Amino acid sequence: MTVRSRFIKSVVAAAKSNETEMPWARGSARRKMILRRSAPVALTPRGKVASA
Repeated sequence: MTVRSRFIKSVVAAAKSNETEMPWARGSARRKMILRRSAPVALTPRGKVASA
């Protein structure tokens, strides 16, 4: 096996093993975003502000 063919085989194996999740992929990050958007917003009571 030549050095070049061994290098190409290792590059192909590394590319196949890489499972990067893309931002547009439907997955856990998208599910979290939907849950965060649909969660009720808790309004905190604010103190009175003196108007000038």
